[in-house]
Amino acid sequence: MRRILIERARRRQAVRHGGGLERVDFTHVEQSASEPIDEKILALSAAMEQLAELSPERAELVKLRYFAGLTLEQTAATLGISLASAKRSWTYSRAWLLAAMSRNDP
Repeated sequence: MRRILIERARRRQAVRHGGGLERVDFTHVEQSASEPIDEKILALSAAMEQLAELSPERAELVKLRYFAGLTLEQTAATLGISLASAKRSWTYSRAWLLAAMSRNDP
């Protein structure tokens, strides 16, 4: 799922697909996002790559929670770690990713 979202975001930002133009959905013209979702997905992807270099186990936990939609209990069982360790890693990873994404924000 992560690769699909990232490739879709990259494709939509490509110049030949109107990358610099603002996309407008005519059914929701009155709603305006402050930051396009594609930029957030690409920022998350870059931060995930940095986290994977720093701690592959935590990056895997984030992938399972965020992209696969597993619960903390399911993630802990899949990774073979205790629920407490999964909670600590999840809390740390979310904070780390938020900080990394805000550092990379132009």
